[in-house]
Amino acid sequence: MARSMLSHNLDSIQPNGTIAPVDGEQSRPDEPGHIAFALGEFYRATGEGTLDGHDLFDLAARCITAQMFTEPEAENGLAYAALGLLAFGPSKERNPVWERLVDETKERIEKQLLHRSDYDNHWQAFNIAKAVARFSLGLSKKDETSRLIERMVDRIDQTSSTGFFDDSTEGFGGNFNLYGVMSFVFVRSALQLHANSGVRDRKLPTLRTYAEKYIKMMPDLVRADGLGWAFGRAGGVYGQMHCVSLILQGLRDGWIPEAQKAKYFDILRRLFLYFYETYLDQEHGFLDLRDAERTAYDAHTTRMANFDAARYLCQWSRLAKAVHMPANQPAVETPARSGRFVIFDKSTRKEQGVFLYRDAESGIHTQVPLISCGDTLTSDALPFPHCPGVFDWPNNVYLPVMLPELTFGDQVTLPAFYGKNCVTGLGLRNSFFFRYEQPELISTEEKILKGLGSVKVQWNFTGKKISCEFAYTVKQQVSMDKFRFALAIAAPHSQYHVDGSIALGAEGHRCTVEKDDFQANWQETEVVSNDPAYRTNYGKIHYIQHLVRDHPLIMRPGHIYRLAVSYDPDITRVDG
Repeated sequence: MARSMLSHNLDSIQPNGTIAPVDGEQSRPDEPGHIAFALGEFYRATGEGTLDGHDLFDLAARCITAQMFTEPEAENGLAYAALGLLAFGPSKERNPVWERLVDETKERIEKQLLHRSDYDNHWQAFNIAKAVARFSLGLSKKDETSRLIERMVDRIDQTSSTGFFDDSTEGFGGNFNLYGVMSFVFVRSALQLHANSGVRDRKLPTLRTYAEKYIKMMPDLVRADGLGWAFGRAGGVYGQMHCVSLILQGLRDGWIPEAQKAKYFDILRRLFLYFYETYLDQEHGFLDLRDAERTAYDAHTTRMANFDAARYLCQWSRLAKAVHMPANQPAVETPARSGRFVIFDKSTRKEQGVFLYRDAESGIHTQVPLISCGDTLTSDALPFPHCPGVFDWPNNVYLPVMLPELTFGDQVTLPAFYGKNCVTGLGLRNSFFFRYEQPELISTEEKILKGLGSVKVQWNFTGKKISCEFAYTVKQQVSMDKFRFALAIAAPHSQYHVDGSIALGAEGHRCTVEKDDFQANWQETEVVSNDPAYRTNYGKIHYIQHLVRDHPLIMRPGHIYRLAVSYDPDITRVDG
């Protein structure tokens, strides 16, 4: 698969090392670095210096040169390029790519790798990779890898009470997303290339303390059909690839107990199958991210994803040999029904996490994230039941999916981003509930609006039936200018899907508004089938339904304003 992906994309590398984008996309400044790392991992896995008549050493040298001279510099690209160079050989004297570089480029590499910076978000992983390359290539006698890893985990401890990776750099904080998984996978890959294996052995216990938390989420996170991380930015294909890598690395390093291995092999198989069937054009052998039916995270180009996938496939093939995956793994029983709240951060200021619920009988498996959106408001990270195929949302754009949006003057509020007193538990008839409150309302810009009002939220899950209630109170008389609530109705991709995946049947969500003190009305269904802005990572959104009140409502203190909505989705299976 890696050979096929590379074969289809090597022609995009220009003579100057920059990358020609696919039609309709723009190149990223860090793409040459991603490509150099992919070529390096392919060489490590196969020992081959050519592919389809292409000289891989020459291509890698071109990409590394282009990345080093990119202006303004893309530090993430520098890290990928440095690891790519290291993958061709740990010492400059025996590195076939280093030999191809001109003196000017070698000097530039030294200058770029010796430049030190500092980050509070996932970019710190790139700093660690630069430190690994700096020492391993002999550019610095002082190895700063250990110190930078300690600095990264210190910051994790400062921003998360439970040791999860907060990708926020400013503002409210708590942007817990897939980049946490990516950071540990990337740092572990960098350590594997470190010239001093003693550093790797000393730092693995530190990484294990934090990476293990994500590994332990996987049994509750991964759906029966293999769907992996599906909320927050950069989901989709990366939501599969980063999770596969993390589990394989965990198996290789002995972080998964023997008794748990059968379960994790099964999770791995499902994650990989979903990746293979949902994102790979099997006829031609390349990764397909965007087409007439679906899209991907805005910042991810098709070229980058193809080379990243090729790199991961090469790493997986090596890791799979190291972990000795059994040929016939016994089937793992899926629990009938479960609900679990994974706490990302709990402090007096805010509580954040993700509620994971699954019902084996119907196939419903939801991820309800209560996290910050970071600096870009999109639907991906809002606290509603994320369940592609049943409860969908548009990628890269904002819509108040399954949540009330209340507008007061120029302030737009959502019961999102944070909670207090988060509680989960068992209700009647083996049902689960997840509830939280916001003592102060918060705006869509993630600013606390002191003195305006509060809201209590409760989600209930009984089999495939889901209901929620939002109870608002205000602290003084105020005019609410607008109320909005939205539902998105989508379909899985007609071609790229896993057979047996769940989808909405002809009767849709069977949504019922049980109580509406805002006296809103359903608008005419908006048809968005041909609007490229309304696509998901998995298929096309066809309809948006809006519940709206577009004239003011005087809200008075002492009165509770409730919105209660229930869903009994008509669930079918995708086949053929």
